[in-house]
Amino acid sequence: MQHDAGPGGLATEGAVGFMNGLDALFLYLESPETPMHVGSMHVFEPPAGGAAGFAAAVRAHIGARLDRADVFTRRLAPMPLGLANPAWVRAAEVDLDHHVRRMRLPEPGTLAQCHDLVGSLHARPLDPARPLWEMVVVEGLQDGRIGFYAKVHHAGLDGQAGVALAQAVYDVTARAAPLAPARPPASSVASTGHEPGAVRVAAAGARHNAAQLLGLGARLPGLLRAVAQAVVPALGRDDAASAVPGAPAGAPGGAAALLGGESLLAPRTALNASISRRRAFATLSVSMARARAIAQRHDASLNDVVLAACGGALRDWLLARGELPAESLLAAMPVSLRRAGDTSSNTQAMMARMTLATDVADPLARLHRIRDASGRIKGALREVKSAVPTEFPSLGLPWLGSALAAVWGRGRLANRLPPLANVIVSNVPGPAVPLYLLGARMLHYWPVSIPYHGVALNITVQSYAGSLDFGLIACRRAVPDVDAIAQRLAQAFDALDGGADRGAARTHAPPDRPARRRRAVPSGDER
Repeated sequence: MQHDAGPGGLATEGAVGFMNGLDALFLYLESPETPMHVGSMHVFEPPAGGAAGFAAAVRAHIGARLDRADVFTRRLAPMPLGLANPAWVRAAEVDLDHHVRRMRLPEPGTLAQCHDLVGSLHARPLDPARPLWEMVVVEGLQDGRIGFYAKVHHAGLDGQAGVALAQAVYDVTARAAPLAPARPPASSVASTGHEPGAVRVAAAGARHNAAQLLGLGARLPGLLRAVAQAVVPALGRDDAASAVPGAPAGAPGGAAALLGGESLLAPRTALNASISRRRAFATLSVSMARARAIAQRHDASLNDVVLAACGGALRDWLLARGELPAESLLAAMPVSLRRAGDTSSNTQAMMARMTLATDVADPLARLHRIRDASGRIKGALREVKSAVPTEFPSLGLPWLGSALAAVWGRGRLANRLPPLANVIVSNVPGPAVPLYLLGARMLHYWPVSIPYHGVALNITVQSYAGSLDFGLIACRRAVPDVDAIAQRLAQAFDALDGGADRGAARTHAPPDRPARRRRAVPSGDER
């Protein structure tokens, strides 16, 4: 049976779509403590007509654009007995009252309060019986601007696919759109009028799994060759460095480079523990021009500068706690496997590890060490990237994956087993021009990603319209002062820039956060 490329590039058979193996893993890793969705927080200038009715207008706007991205209309259809991955089917209707909500901050309406609201919203799992996305328009910011939070399950997209989704929602011009009435005419939008039955979904899934087995057999020789090329240098052969183009003599290559090039395990820190359901969120914005200038002065990449700043921030944070380990922290770093132009709504990424050089006190020496390690990892990635499978047979995977995730979380194994990485750091290229929503200009595009058991902090940066917008999301129990790490991240950029505070690195939360705040409340149509 031939599977066609359906909406968003998914493999499809009629009305049934199939997620790849990596997408499915995000379903099985999910638990009440670890919801596996990714999101973003934005701040908009009010449109020319003012903010009144903006939430209702956004709901109508999304309803009119449902067909621009299949994420909006597809939902999960479980396989009988959970024998294989769920399929994607097109929902008969989309309840816009559920998916696009409105909330209002209590006075005084600071951005720090908005951070707290985003942390709370991000801790709530998505409803698996509905399309896996939600949006919240946040009113009540003290400067009159409009907050906006959106989230989508990671089983449906990765960071690069999220940028493509944003193109379906936002515009690149400020053309004013008329605001909708207080409530749109219909709270639900018909999608197809019917959904495929369970028997049809199961039959299509069986054929898809058979095709996966055949495809894996065809790819296996190339995968084994790539693994051998990566592993042999790690076993200590004399020509280890030569396996990585451009690597200096004696430099670890292949699999050793992908593992961080220094140590198989990461040092244990407060970040490496089983996590709770509560989340803490903070943001930072840095001038892209400033970060690029630092990179150019030191023959480094923009990503090297981001990693060096993260290393400096975490070093200072751990020093203040008296917990800085002698060995360097290691960052888990998602690496995209996408080909140019691929906007499929799925996950295509692998994980590499990178030293953060937290054992180096001098900021510029730290940057140089990361720059050199980064060159070795890029060479190793070239060896294995094209052979890494994102698709593999899923028979039995729902049971096995869910069982392993339950044992990992409930058994609090992250508290006892040595960590492979200390923190997740991700760098997502985003739009270079300003975006607009119903005539309102987006001022910031702060990503909100996923902490997990054993890695309680995730730092993701999205480039946007000349800015690097950082979103720091953490387990509140493990990292109650995530805003302090954001402040140290700003100071780390100053240190890399010769110690000059040029006002280009800005945290968006005050250092003296009150111990208690009134919570955001539903506004109008919010239930």
